[in-house]
Parts: sequence; C-alpha cells; structure tokens
Amino acid sequence: MNTPLDPAVTQQPLVRTSKPSTTAQKQIKSKSKVRGRTYLFLFMAWSLLITGGLYGAKLYTDYIRQQITTQIAQQTEQQLLVVQQDYQKQLGQLKESVSGDLNKMQTKIDSLNELLAFTKDSANSKTDNSNQLYTQLAEVKKKLDELKKNLDTLQ
Repeated sequence: MNTPLDPAVTQQPLVRTSKPSTTAQKQIKSKSKVRGRTYLFLFMAWSLLITGGLYGAKLYTDYIRQQITTQIAQQTEQQLLVVQQDYQKQLGQLKESVSGDLNKMQTKIDSLNELLAFTKDSANSKTDNSNQLYTQLAEVKKKLDELKKNLDTLQ
C-alpha cells in the first residue's frame, strides 16, 4: 500500500501530460457547443412564440371582422324591414286617400250628370246652359282619369 508517507511516492516528480489539456479543451468546446445549442434553442423558441402570437392575432382579427360583418348585416336587415314597413304604411294611406278622393269625385260627377239630364230635359231652345255643364263634366272626367292613372302608378 502506498501511503502519503511513503518516500517513493512523495519523491516522484509531477509530470503533466497532454491529456489533461485536451480534456480541458474538450470541456471548453463541449461548453461552447452547449451554449450554442442553448442559444439556438432559445432563438427557435422565441421565433416560435412570435410566430404563434402573429398567427393568433390574425385569427382573432379575422374573427372580429366576421363578427362585425354579421352585426352590420343584421342591423341593415332590421333597418330595411323598418323602411319597408313604413313605405307599405304610407302607400296604404295614399291608396285610401286617393280612393276616398275618387269616391267623392264620382259622387260629384253622378250628381252633375243628373243635373245635366234634368237641364237637358227642361231646357228650351233659347237657353244653352247644357253645353256649359257638359264642358264642366268633361273636365271633371279628365281629372278623374288623371287621378286613376296616378293611383295605378303608385301601386
């Protein structure tokens, strides 16, 4: 057994061989490879996170864009329905008004016809009042025809 007190062991000169220096160089090289791999891994992870964030942002903006488009379409449809209902209401009121005016006009025309028939029957050869009444009747009929055309146009 060699003990530290043994003179043969203590007298041996310490000689350095090249192996420890290559081992140290290998350790330095392996540390730099580990560092390089670590930096590469961190760079790849960082790139992956940024790419994922950009992709997520694009998906989110597409989703928001679709939601806004859907909401605008719904609002537009509701507004169009309101406008259509209002238009139908106004058209109905106009029809009622025109038909009421036409009925009043028809009543006046009928009474005027009766008056004309009476004056024609009771007129003597000296008076020519019937021509005036016929002229007025023709004017009223023209106005009635114009109102009917306007009603047809509105419908």
